[in-house]
Amino acid sequence: MLKELENAAKVVGVKQVRRALANGQARRVYLAQDADPQLTRPLELQAQELGVETVWTQSMRALGQACGIAVGAAVAAALNSGA
Repeated sequence: MLKELENAAKVVGVKQVRRALANGQARRVYLAQDADPQLTRPLELQAQELGVETVWTQSMRALGQACGIAVGAAVAAALNSGA
């Protein structure tokens, strides 16, 4: 599933993912298992409330690589087409 992030329109980071969820732009939210639960849990709950699929990834490093950044990422979201 991480392959989706390589070519999809996406946002990375807590603030950007929170904003994408609030605006109805997020199609799928990716959360890193080794990230601080204080960061990931609120976003997981927000996604569930909005009916947005959540996917847990093995690590922040793997999520960062899938997003094409040189550092780890705690959260990312694939955006709806046209978002």
